[in-house]
Amino acid sequence: MAIRGTLFIISAPSGAGKTSLVSALVTQDPQLRISVSHTTRAPRTAEVHSQNYYFIDLPTFNQLKAEQAFLEYAQVFGHWYGTTQAWVENQLNAGFDVILEIDWQGARRVREMLSCVNIFILPPSRAALEARLQNRAQDPPQVIVRRMQQASVEISHYHEYDYVVVNDVFEQALADLQAIVRAQRKKMSQQRERWATLISHLSA
Repeated sequence: MAIRGTLFIISAPSGAGKTSLVSALVTQDPQLRISVSHTTRAPRTAEVHSQNYYFIDLPTFNQLKAEQAFLEYAQVFGHWYGTTQAWVENQLNAGFDVILEIDWQGARRVREMLSCVNIFILPPSRAALEARLQNRAQDPPQVIVRRMQQASVEISHYHEYDYVVVNDVFEQALADLQAIVRAQRKKMSQQRERWATLISHLSA
């Protein structure tokens, strides 16, 4: 039977570089899985259904809510996002570590139900965050203003997390995330079961 994996929650204000960091982290670590959320918003350019998100309509989303299929869900900028519990549990029970990219509201809900490691990613400054949002060229100016306002709310909850990573130099922030994942895997709760036979032989 596989040793149950670890659930990692990673949150950040929009534009902090969370998605790029998580993508790089998973690419270099075959033991990690990214949970793919369901959303009612339309796909952006180059986004792929079932890879970036499960793009569904509002009635379907509401049906999943009624069936209590979501581990967490939240409305962000007028669109709904949700994480299905069955997929997360299946991956954890198969021995994979799972990353949830969710906001502080979703993180609170998940912490009430499952053991998890919580990581918050910060931008190096407000100016850098605004520049990144503008350089993405995904949103009109009025949406960027809303995202900056929402960033202040999001960042105010950083103290609810176990770790904070500042994404100033991408390679350093990625190395910090990798160090957190490695450290969690070396905890006694993971190692005791993984090396039970070896420990038994060494202590005989």
